[in-house]
Amino acid sequence: MLSTPIINPPQSAILGIHATKDRPVAEYGQVVIRSMNYLALSHDQRIIGGCEAVQFLGAIKESLEYPSLQFVPREEALPALRG
Repeated sequence: MLSTPIINPPQSAILGIHATKDRPVAEYGQVVIRSMNYLALSHDQRIIGGCEAVQFLGAIKESLEYPSLQFVPREEALPALRG
């Protein structure tokens, strides 16, 4: 089910996106079925720091969860996400 992408020189990072599958998740105290997939990022620590790698994965996750935000300036979108 899970794997780790392998970096081949001269790559500095590689993003693996696993298959999208329906999975049970808890939402507001109920079990519901949601489409989910796993992301895996392998990176060369000599070139890309861990903090930057996590920020990149967070940006990818946000883009997949809220694709319409790609068309809204970031300053306007963030308050809407926070409630």
